[in-house]
Amino acid sequence: MYKRSTEGWFKHIDFIILDELALQLAYIMAYWIRQRSFLPYDSSSYRSLAIVLILMDLLAAAIFNTMHNVLKRGYFKEFTQTLKHALIVFTGGIIFIFSTQTAESFSRIVLYLTFGFHLVIGYAARLLLKKYLVNRGQHRGEKETMLVVLNVDSADAMIDRLTKSQLDGYQIVGVVLDRPERNEIRGIPVVTRLEDAANYICREWIDSVYIDCTMETPGVKELMAACREMAVPVHYHIPGIGVDGSKQFAEKLGGTTVLTTTANYATLTDVFAKRALDIFGGLVGSLFALIIIAIVGPKIKKASPGPILYQSERIGQNGKKFKMSKIRSMYLDADARKAELMEQNRVKDGMMFKIEFDPRVIGNELLPDGTKKTGIGEFIRKTSLDEFPQFFNVLKGEMSLVGTRPPTPDEWEKYEFHHRARLACKPGITGMWQVSGRSEITDFEEVVRLDTEYINNWSLGLDLKILLKTVGAVFAHKGAM
Repeated sequence: MYKRSTEGWFKHIDFIILDELALQLAYIMAYWIRQRSFLPYDSSSYRSLAIVLILMDLLAAAIFNTMHNVLKRGYFKEFTQTLKHALIVFTGGIIFIFSTQTAESFSRIVLYLTFGFHLVIGYAARLLLKKYLVNRGQHRGEKETMLVVLNVDSADAMIDRLTKSQLDGYQIVGVVLDRPERNEIRGIPVVTRLEDAANYICREWIDSVYIDCTMETPGVKELMAACREMAVPVHYHIPGIGVDGSKQFAEKLGGTTVLTTTANYATLTDVFAKRALDIFGGLVGSLFALIIIAIVGPKIKKASPGPILYQSERIGQNGKKFKMSKIRSMYLDADARKAELMEQNRVKDGMMFKIEFDPRVIGNELLPDGTKKTGIGEFIRKTSLDEFPQFFNVLKGEMSLVGTRPPTPDEWEKYEFHHRARLACKPGITGMWQVSGRSEITDFEEVVRLDTEYINNWSLGLDLKILLKTVGAVFAHKGAM
């Protein structure tokens, strides 16, 4: 019977359990050094902290994906990931202590020592477990044998791809070609003809079959039917689907089994965690937005009579249109004057609109002597105060805290295929390109590259990293425009 590989963080449950044990051992050692007692669980305060540390250890693996590719990591990579894991747990403990206002009940030395011991013991434990698993696999010869059925025209490329991807647990023992023109592929023997492959599988040690030929290739359907009859697992790769950089997975859709390919995907846990972060951040940000509106609103109306908030139509996820809210920093005729200022646009091809000194901003004025006079509009843009009403959009689910910059309809009309990739996720108040230079980036292709990089490598940890960088960029007034 075929055993399907476990996906996600649960795949490495053995390493997670081992790290939980290392953490508790570190906690006991730290408590003994400070309190001269082996039982930190006797104290209700330290017992509560122990539970928090356990939960944070699980969260580090589940949300921050610290166990990803643990079996393939080298010594330095393993150390950096163990350090990251230990820091997350340590930070969770600190937050718990100060949030519950019970700092006086704990020894800071215990927490610091726990972090240090957890890093050392956890790192050593991971190395030992990896060494044990490798030695056990080599001793038992646990790799399953695989026969690959390939198109002769792409056989070399497919063998290179399969071997370079490090087929965990599999060993390619033979090749079958759709046309018998070669005797070996990259040193692997061509063992039989396609029409005789079923008989070969029946008589030889073959654990599974990998097929990269189309169903129209003569003999493929018959081979798959024979494998089904023999209960031999078949991995059928749909030619043309396995594009480098994309992710594929099988799923049920309308009662049929399909292979889905996408730039990236999120699990239900990922979606829930990101939305929970958006709701929390949206509530806090909306409260600040109301306070800011109350303070700067009268100044805006005095300098430029009209509404305090400005709503512009934007293009959201996958082309869905929505109204994005901002504190109005421009005169009411700003959109009408955009065309006459297009020659000053700093962004190539007009894919975005950024100019050095925008006369449409409230209070901006170029004096006869060349001096640039600014006012309330430039102030709220420089301090990014105009962005705060977007937290209302976040609460409504139209935007996220972190994502890609939502284009205007006229920008969207100019998009080419690769630009459309920016719309694969919800637009965000901040994002990869903003923290990499914000308005200082004038090449739209660089914006697209950064946004695509964000989508392809998305994780909750990356969102938190971008949010922290955004706070620093805003306080430094870096690149705001």
